[in-house]
Amino acid sequence: MSHPETLLSVKDVKVYFKHSAGRLFSRDEPRYIKAVDGVSFDIQRGETLGIVGESGCGKSTLARAVIRMVPIHEGRVLWLGQDLVGFKPSEMRDRRKDLQMIFQDPLASLDPRMTLGQIIAEPLKTHFPKMPKAEIKDRVAKMMSRVGLLPNMVSRYPHEFSGGQCQRIGIARALILEPKLIICDEPVSALDVSIQAQVINLLMDLQREMDLALMFIAHDLSVVQHISTRVMVLYMGTVVEIADSDSIYENPSHPYTRALIAAVPDIERPIPADRSALMTDGELPSPLSPPSGCVFRTRCPMAQDICAQEKPMLSEPKTGHSVACHFHDVAQRK
Repeated sequence: MSHPETLLSVKDVKVYFKHSAGRLFSRDEPRYIKAVDGVSFDIQRGETLGIVGESGCGKSTLARAVIRMVPIHEGRVLWLGQDLVGFKPSEMRDRRKDLQMIFQDPLASLDPRMTLGQIIAEPLKTHFPKMPKAEIKDRVAKMMSRVGLLPNMVSRYPHEFSGGQCQRIGIARALILEPKLIICDEPVSALDVSIQAQVINLLMDLQREMDLALMFIAHDLSVVQHISTRVMVLYMGTVVEIADSDSIYENPSHPYTRALIAAVPDIERPIPADRSALMTDGELPSPLSPPSGCVFRTRCPMAQDICAQEKPMLSEPKTGHSVACHFHDVAQRK
């Protein structure tokens, strides 16, 4: 039996940003915002890893760290066994043919001065400058057809399209190089619900056709459940739970995961009659002064003394299910 190919392996990645507000002449040690704090995961060829969590939990920063759009403080990002952290910009440019990104705001991610055809063709011209114009035109036309864009749209500009059409353009631009991994940074959050379903189904169809791996970031758990093979839950830059999609919804083990699922009323799942007992109170703590021990303890209904004293580590995966909680067995039974 052959083992699936690991495309991306992220090892204990940390992304810290120096905070200097109000400290222009201060001699104190600099303070850091720990946007991503020791995250590890793998992505296999053809699978979808869903990444969920509230705004500010580090999802987008993690995505940008993977493709080296933001500097990594510590850790390793292995692409087909090669560590991208030490790569020069010129070396990363070559790797980005296989690592593409779809952004949250479809219109803002497109150059308003370029036509649809120019936008989709731009990656080809960047990475294959000697490619004949006729071949570029042919590839653009075929990709437009694959994502549901009509041939007569090729000379139109982004402002002439709807949000869903703009996202299809973004998908076409990302796929024109036939990459191995697409990082989707909340690609449907700015779209109407009916259009969200169309775009997600399109991504799933293209994934099957092209044997793509997807890193799908969202805060809507119903969206993530529909598209993901596995789901990773982030809270304040740390992984609190990771498991296959069915397990995370049928048997959530971390109180934060349970709270996120309880907040989405239309997901089919077993939940207690007292839904309010699962909900979290208050806002995320300041990333400049995160809680000691478990970062979720200030909002957790199960928190005890040990939660303030010891940081829970991700448990050894049981049938692929890992959780970082001192009392996950208790949470699981509730």
